[in-house]
This record gives sequence, C-alpha cells and structure tokens, in this order.
Amino acid sequence: MFSILKWKCSWSLIATIASIVGLVSVVLASIVHLFFFPLVPSFDYFSLAQNSCVPINGSSETITDHVRGNLEPPIDLDNQFPADLHKAVVFRGAPWKAEIGRWLAGCGLISNEVNIVEILGGSGCKNDCSGQGVCNRELRQCRCFHGYSGEGCSETLQLECNYPASLDLPYGRWVVSICSAHCDKKRAMCFCGEGTKYPNRPVAEACGFQVKPPSEPGAPKLTDWAKDDLDNVLTTNSSKPGWCNVDPAEAYALKVHFKHECECKYDCLVGRFCEVPVLCTCINQCSGHGHCRGGFCQCNNGWYGIDCSVPSVASSVHEWPQWLRPAQVDIPDSSHLTGKVVNLNAVVKKKRPLIYVYDLPPDFNSLLLEGRHFKLECVNRIYDDKNSTLWTDMLYGAQMALFESMLASPYRTLNGEEADFFFVPVLDSCIITRADDAPHLSMQEHKGLRSSLTLEYYRKAYDHIVEQYPFWNRSSGRDHIWFFSWDEGACYAPKEIWNSMMLVHWGNTNSKHKHSTTAYWADNWNDISSNTRGNHPCFDPDKDLVLPAWKSPDVNSLNSKLWARPHETRKTLFYFNGNLGPAYPNGRPETSYSMGIRQKLAEEFGSSPNKEGRLGKQHAEDVIVTPQRSGNYHEDLASSIFCGVFPGDGWSGRMEDSILQGCIPVVIQDGIFLPYENVLNYESFAVRIREDEIPNLINILRAFNETEIKFRLANVQKLWQRFLYRDSILLEAERQKTSFGHMDDWAVEFSQLIEDDVFQTFVQVLHYKLHNDPWRQHVRVKKEFGLPRECLIKRT
Repeated sequence: MFSILKWKCSWSLIATIASIVGLVSVVLASIVHLFFFPLVPSFDYFSLAQNSCVPINGSSETITDHVRGNLEPPIDLDNQFPADLHKAVVFRGAPWKAEIGRWLAGCGLISNEVNIVEILGGSGCKNDCSGQGVCNRELRQCRCFHGYSGEGCSETLQLECNYPASLDLPYGRWVVSICSAHCDKKRAMCFCGEGTKYPNRPVAEACGFQVKPPSEPGAPKLTDWAKDDLDNVLTTNSSKPGWCNVDPAEAYALKVHFKHECECKYDCLVGRFCEVPVLCTCINQCSGHGHCRGGFCQCNNGWYGIDCSVPSVASSVHEWPQWLRPAQVDIPDSSHLTGKVVNLNAVVKKKRPLIYVYDLPPDFNSLLLEGRHFKLECVNRIYDDKNSTLWTDMLYGAQMALFESMLASPYRTLNGEEADFFFVPVLDSCIITRADDAPHLSMQEHKGLRSSLTLEYYRKAYDHIVEQYPFWNRSSGRDHIWFFSWDEGACYAPKEIWNSMMLVHWGNTNSKHKHSTTAYWADNWNDISSNTRGNHPCFDPDKDLVLPAWKSPDVNSLNSKLWARPHETRKTLFYFNGNLGPAYPNGRPETSYSMGIRQKLAEEFGSSPNKEGRLGKQHAEDVIVTPQRSGNYHEDLASSIFCGVFPGDGWSGRMEDSILQGCIPVVIQDGIFLPYENVLNYESFAVRIREDEIPNLINILRAFNETEIKFRLANVQKLWQRFLYRDSILLEAERQKTSFGHMDDWAVEFSQLIEDDVFQTFVQVLHYKLHNDPWRQHVRVKKEFGLPRECLIKRT
C-alpha cells in the first residue's frame, strides 16, 4: 500500500491548480480528474502543489471527542424556555412539545459546523458494466439497466409481457403489461413494433384487445383479454388506419378515426399519439451528471448513485455538488505512490445530523421507476411537450420529494463512519402501485397481497445492507431510517427492521384499531405470517415519525394567501368534503371504509341528501359535511374555521388540506398519530375529538371562544410551510432555471417562502433524536458534534 501525506488545501487553491483531462498511467488512473490543468502533470507537479498547501497533523481517520467549551452562564433549558399554557415551547414559529422545543431552541439553534472527512471512491467495475449500467465505486458493483444483469451487466434478461398462454386465454391471464403486439422484453412493455408506421408507439393494456360496449347506459366498457384487436391497431386502411399507423396531424384534423382506448401512458412521451419525446422523470433529474432513461439515471463518467450525485476520483472538482463544497482535498505524495489510488478524502465543514444514503441495487428504486407502465405512478412530476414541469396530485410523491432533498442536502455524508443516521431508499410507493405491472413482478407467491410483496422487498434490502455494509450491527439498526408511504404505513414492515425509525403517513399505534383497516383486500396485512412480519404495531411514537403527504404546488392558493385568511372572513364553522360511504350516491360500499368515522359524521351532520333524501340529524347552516365534489375546494377550506381530518383507506391527505389553507384541523381517529403529532404540540393548533364524541362534535367546537380560535388559527399560519415539500420543489425550480434561463410562475412564488418546510422539520427532529434517544446513551462514539457539553447526551 502507498502512504498519503495529508495536506490542507483550500477549495480556491484546488480550483486554481485543477483539471486533468486524461490518464497518464495506472498509478494516476484514480486521481487524475480530481484537478483540472491543461496538460497532464508529472509527479513533480504534485510536489509543487503540496508546497502551496498547509500540512494537516495526524491521520484524517482519527476523530477526536470534541465539544465546545462551557458557555457562561450554563444552559438552563427549563428556565430559559418555559412552556406556554398549552405546554408548548415555540421554536422557529412552531409550537413543539416542551422537551423537544427547549432542546431545539437552546441547543439545536447554536450548533456549529464540524470538519467531516468525505470519501470519494475510485474503484471500478467489471467490464465497466458493459455500458449497460452504472458502477458503484464504493462497492465495485454494477447497477444494471432494465433488462440486464450479472456482475458486469453482460447478461440480457427476457422479461415477458404476458403470462403463459392457454386455450381460453391465448395471451395469458390479465396483467398490466399484457401485449397483443410487440413486447419489448428488456422492459416488459408493449409497442407497435416493426412493420408499422410508428414502431415505438405504445400499445398499452386495452389498446390491443377488443372492447365490449356497455351492457346498459352508464355502465363501463369491458375489455375481453382473450381476443386481440389487431385490426384496429395494425390496419393500414386509409380511411381507418390502426393506432400504430395513424398520422397525428390527420387525426387532430379529424380526418381519420382511431381507437380511443389507446392512450399515451408511458413516460418520456406526450401527445395524444405519443408523438412528442420529452424528459423522463428521474430522481433529481440525474443532478446534471447523466441522462434520464425512463426513470433510471445513466450517469456520466466519474459519477454514480441513483441521481448521479456522487463524484468519484474520476470527476472534476469544479463539478462537485454544493454539499461537498468548499473542500480541503488530500493530495497524494508522489514519492510514496506505488499503486493505484482507490479513494481520495475531502474535508468539508458540515452541521449535524449527518445522513448516509445507501446506494441500493436498482431493484429497490431505479428499475421500479424505469419500468412503470403509467407515467404518473409514484412520482411527483412529469414533463409536458416543452419540457416544462407538470406537478402531479400523487399523494405518494412525498417519498420521492424527501429522497431528492436528502440526496442534495448539506446534511448528507459519503462517510458512513461519520454518519448519525442511515437512510435505506426503498421506493415502496412504486412497488405497491406496480405490483400488477408485469409477470416478473408476480404476486403469485404472495397470494395476491401487495403488502406481502412489499414486505419482501424491504427484507431483501435489509439482507443487502447487512451483507455489504458494517453499519447495521453497530446499533441493531436503531440509527437506520425507512420510508413506508402506503395507506397503512409500516404495518407490513418485516420484523428484522422494526428497531429502525419508520417514516410514514399513517401513525396507527394499534391501541384501538388493532387490525388492517383498508378496504383494499390486496393491501391487507392481517394475513401476513408473523414469521415474516413479527408482532409489531404500525407506528411507535417513541422512534417513528409521521410525515405530511405530497400536495401539488398550488400557485393560485399561494397568490391568494388562503392560509392567511383571518377569523372574521371564515363564515363556515366546520367543513368536510369527501366520500361519506354507502348511504350516499357513489359512496364507498365497504363498512370498513374510514373505520366508519365518515359514515357516523354524515349521519349526524350531513348537509347533502343521502340516497333516502335525508340530511344529517343535527345538520346546521354553518356546518358542511357533503360528498358532492366542491367546485373550489381550497376556497371552501379557507372560508372555514374548523376542517375535518378523518381516515380513508388508512391515511388521507385531509390534514395537509386543512393546514395549507389555514383551517384548524379537527382530528377524529383514535390512537392514530397525524403528521409530527409526536413532536409538535397539537393542542396549540388543532382539535382532537374521540370517535365516541362524534355526536357532540359541533357543541364542542361552538364552545371555543374567539381568543382560543384566533390563537390556534395564528399557529396554523405560522407552521403551514412545514407541510410543504418546498425544498424538493425548489430543486426542480433551479433545474428548470438552468435549462430555460428563467423561472416559471410556480417557481417564483415558492422561492419567496422562507420558513421551515417538511425537510427542515425532519432534520430538526433527527438532530433532537441524535442527542436525546435513550439507546444512544450506551453507544460509545468519538465525534465532533459542534455543541456545548450541556446539550450532549450523557453516555455510559
């Protein structure tokens, strides 16, 4: 092994001496692109550079136990930050539970930056992944694109679109990928194929099969999956060309007819006939260091990771992400170089908490994005024909938004030894929406349960990180973080990972609602074996966190400042608009829907006639409980004082709707935590009512005096931005500004918001947990924390 002399070189100096474009030898292969210089330097060049640097004493791997000197006078959190009448302590505008608010205000607020050694990998992969994948230079493992596998991505997979045929079902039983035309077996997707005018036009689902007319007026059409409809898809008849041959211009001019069941579902294409190629949707759009191919980032040389944000020793310093700048870089001592440089170290100043994000195999994320059959599945945005951003209403987009923020955050670290938390990026929002997408994602062994399939993904991710990394066993996974975005959150988490922190939208402690409450049988977790699931609740408030769901950025609401509407302009006492169950037209038929809560509310306070023409027993003029879709939902919320927050099939997005429009949330769901409820003081801005108190709901609300109402409305107005994924929104705004040279209206409006959003709130909770989780008392660490002694956890 060679030795490395440590040198402290400023970013500006490195930038000045930088930019090597080619390789000079095997010895230099791993370091040459760290600097940019017009000519390839000799080893003497490194000696010259070192003479301009300041030597660092000691090894960069030696991290001393460092705390700031005692402050005078010592911190007395209880006296300095007293709780208010609701037992809340305000920190950055939000009413926190007293203990947490005190620590954040007295300690989190004064944390200093510390020096962190970031490790840049230089290892390569077999055959450079054959050009069909991205090399993880930390593990020397290929991350192969859809349809490829093997150590060097040299094996080609055959991913069938159809299940095996039978006499009754010549194309096999139904699956989303079912194909009567040409199956692309690398992606299990159906296209028109060779011999047609538009061979790359999708033939998705019902497009390729015969559709039966409705059996009665108003009934839906039915698709016959046993009979193809190639006459309507492939025909070249000039008066009625098939979908695969119809010219878009003629169709738009209404000169020809075409099959209307054919749609442009796949990502990267828009237009009624998929005639316009557009940007595909990838995590962070590959950070400007790669090409997005349907959801999988094909990274440029020198970069890797799910979003191509991780530089290697083959990348140029001036392209490093902001979370690695400014850096002090170790320059190898030429006199001791005897072999290939594998890693390089960069010292960066950062504030804790630090998060290490695992670069999992793409089965858990990128392939789920690349192979999706419906472009809106599990993403928070797509792109139009001008490559402008189109935000989706996909509530599960929160998972992608948080992931993007984490990857681009200054709290991210590449050094697992320095990390305080470890994030395991399994995109369950894609798994559970894509369970029926293709035969290779078959649920047969899971008896049709999407919950069971998803559990298996998490367990395999656990197996991978335990086998490939040393970090899990150091805390039995307690410092690891997993995101479960689906209707019932982490109910179906495998038993192996339950020590970890779970991020969910559904905080069911199972203290009252002890079993699966979803009306979708495929998501039910009751029948999952305890051998795999164990016997844990869905949510543990001592370690887990409920995060807000994704809400599409609404510029009109922001411009109108609906969240800031004062009490005087809110004329409706209580408001709820949503499905109210089987007693109403088009209502959900299941008695289990909403755990019966919405049904009970409607029975008492319904303001629209049910199927029998009856209103609620206690209906009132200033109380709106209706299933009739509002023409201006946000305006109605902003015109109300109190807004209902009830479950649907598990969690719903009603808490976010209420807060974002400045309405006081009225929570009715016993034993189930809402976003941040175990860290924020809900009594300061919300109302919680027991399920058995529903008949007395309006009496309870009318009992609040004006002072108390204004107090809670004011708190909602102070913390509403904590329910926005603004950081992810602004990352997209910056990308679009780079591409187009200007910002769209939504970007301008959201860039003017300055209060803490979801990601900042998440980081604040992690910082508190880092120094207050009881289990950490028994873990010996030697790290710089940038805090006074009074703020550090007392370790045994």
